[in-house]
Amino acid sequence: MASILLGASTSLFTSDDLSLVTSLIAHGQTHLFDGWSSSSLSENDSSSSSSSSNKLSLMAQLRVLDDAYPGGLVAYITNAQRLLSESRLGTNPLEGYTPSVPSGEALPWGSEKFEQFEERGFQHAASGKVAFVLVAGGLGERLGYSGIKVKLPYDTAREAAFLQLYCEHIAAYTSSYATTSTSASPKKTKHKTTSPFAIMTSDDTHAQTLNLLERNEYFGLGRDNITLVKQEKVACLADNDAKLALEDNNRWSVQTKPHGHGDVHMLMHSSGLLDEWERRGIEHVVFFQDTNALVFRAVPAAIGVSLA
Repeated sequence: MASILLGASTSLFTSDDLSLVTSLIAHGQTHLFDGWSSSSLSENDSSSSSSSSNKLSLMAQLRVLDDAYPGGLVAYITNAQRLLSESRLGTNPLEGYTPSVPSGEALPWGSEKFEQFEERGFQHAASGKVAFVLVAGGLGERLGYSGIKVKLPYDTAREAAFLQLYCEHIAAYTSSYATTSTSASPKKTKHKTTSPFAIMTSDDTHAQTLNLLERNEYFGLGRDNITLVKQEKVACLADNDAKLALEDNNRWSVQTKPHGHGDVHMLMHSSGLLDEWERRGIEHVVFFQDTNALVFRAVPAAIGVSLA
């Protein structure tokens, strides 16, 4: 089927490329290769279906998209077709589940219980067993700001960036005093540990985030302690049949979009970061959003509760 659709263009591609084309055709993506077998147009016409460079460019993009998603483009398309079909049929994805309120702890701010859990969380973070993950793949257009959101000032006094605030809190945890109980009266022992900090970026934010960190010497956390994991984009869909959408002004390019915040878990795994953290003895991972100035006021107590 691939050789019929591609015609003489078949010779441009590797066996892996042709295998990908065959799989895409079998999953409703024939439109990507419409006209590829035609030789009626001039090879020198860059807008023609016979342009070898354009075909190679599209194929290269398809390979990147195929590598970026677990299971490849076929899995992406299959999942999309299933979800679109279920939506069209009104299928309830939660059918069979019974809602329930999970058990937990109510911690009024400043209460003795809050302080106990907070102290326990501080000690655990200070021991180097907690890692932090910031999801920062978006820009601030909705706020009337063209830059990365983590560069926005979180207050009007220092005009310090959100990213600076986060780094300062993490640094404060790792340089805190750990309580030991070697005597009847607990004492504080100064020690230095390092909590790893991962930041998920995107094509839109990666370079600016790296620049902000480098210009400010990583806000005291150190280059080796901060890891940037860049989120890849996924293909846009053109219709309810999950056909991949081509650019309006360029039929040799698939429209793409960020994959969303949920992508962070797959990235942590595929990058090898989770394995590295496990070897370091990390027991808890704190995930937080790019513009949440209050989150670290609750993090120590939340860690303490999770240890209970």
